[in-house]
Amino acid sequence: MAPDHTIRFVLDGEIVAVEASEPSATVLDLLRYRLRRTGTKEGCAEGDCGACTVVLGELDGERVRWRAVNACILFVPMLHGKALVTVESLSRDGMLHPVQRALAEGHGSQCGFCTPGFVMSLYARSIGGEGTNGAPIKDVIAGNLCRCTGYGPILAAGEANQAETSDDAATVQLLRTIEPLRSGPGWFAPRGTEELAALLIEYPDARIVAGATDVGLWVTKQLRDLGTVIFIGDVADLRCVAEDGEGLTLGAAVRYTEARDALSRLHPDLGELVRRIGGLQVRNAGTIGGNIANGSPIGDMPPALIALGAELTLRRGGERRTMPLEQFFKSYGVQDRQPGEFVESVRIPRPDAGAVIRIVKLSKRFDSDISALCGAFALRIDGGRIASARVAFGGMAGIPARARGCEEALTGAAWNEETADTAARALANDYRPLDDLRGSAAYRTEAAGNLLRRMWLEAEEAVSVLDG
Repeated sequence: MAPDHTIRFVLDGEIVAVEASEPSATVLDLLRYRLRRTGTKEGCAEGDCGACTVVLGELDGERVRWRAVNACILFVPMLHGKALVTVESLSRDGMLHPVQRALAEGHGSQCGFCTPGFVMSLYARSIGGEGTNGAPIKDVIAGNLCRCTGYGPILAAGEANQAETSDDAATVQLLRTIEPLRSGPGWFAPRGTEELAALLIEYPDARIVAGATDVGLWVTKQLRDLGTVIFIGDVADLRCVAEDGEGLTLGAAVRYTEARDALSRLHPDLGELVRRIGGLQVRNAGTIGGNIANGSPIGDMPPALIALGAELTLRRGGERRTMPLEQFFKSYGVQDRQPGEFVESVRIPRPDAGAVIRIVKLSKRFDSDISALCGAFALRIDGGRIASARVAFGGMAGIPARARGCEEALTGAAWNEETADTAARALANDYRPLDDLRGSAAYRTEAAGNLLRRMWLEAEEAVSVLDG
């Protein structure tokens, strides 16, 4: 008997079975062209506009954990064993869902193209979806763009909509009947790190995919063939968040929304940095391990983690090795990862109580935008002098990297304006940034120095307030 590669998921109270196709087939195309659910729209095909937002649920004990995600960069095999809600799921028997009614009555739609995505983001909030508890409406819909309405009526509709109780009992029972699916044509979906490690020994060149927030664009924008794919989103061992008095350990498949609270407890700037990484849909899919492993020079987390002294653990088969995070990045597009090796976890030490820490992201659009520059500073001040300094930037070179000259200018010097200015000037020799659409080399160099000067000014203001 041929192996069963059928992908099964719950949709509107029923189990839907679809034939497993190539690993890079998108959920958006499945919905629009095979299931004829055309309410889900394609706007940007890169997870930026939110027009394709759907709500995905996964079993968590006796409940379902729901999260808004972008269907345009979500691959079909990643649906298996999950529950899916689309905009058509809400308005059944001709009755509008309260979110839809609030948008209609509040004139929150004009052309309507983006409206289904806004509906789904606000619906996820109404049922307590991942990343929405306590979040302002603006944060919930930051990953949804509208060209014609203006956001006032949409925000008002979100404020007017009340939280509801999601009765997931039937969905839980259906999800429990779906057996795990570990492979399909050209792809694998292991459930544990032992299985993952064995697969990578057998397929050392396989493409590892967690949230697909980056790899998805390789398909939709570059039309690349991913080859053999290993999906790790259901590897339970890689979803662990372990926090103790010494620091925080994050498994490679921990999503941004799952890590944000723990990162915020390490330092508030880390939580704010996570809040500005993409829209909520991106944070609900993207992983910190993936952000590191892809080695993007403008990835937001690596410079912050490097400044805090994070260590990376990699695994190949039964062997592990640990290294300072900054050593993982070799040159543009090249990381210290051997064939068959994968990022297993990252360990972030807890900063000293008296450490001076600042993490700043500069981008053209404040929310849901890629960094032009991301700077991170961690200083330890003892008796008015800088006992140690770690400074790292993303967007200043082909890799995220420490600013060694700047650190040298800071270490041992008095913590004053003159030192800050000297160290800021030293940054010009630490990096040779490129000119691109997000900023010129001159802008990046000047902005990087000004971030350090601003850090000094803010520290002085805080001291003045305390003294006063």
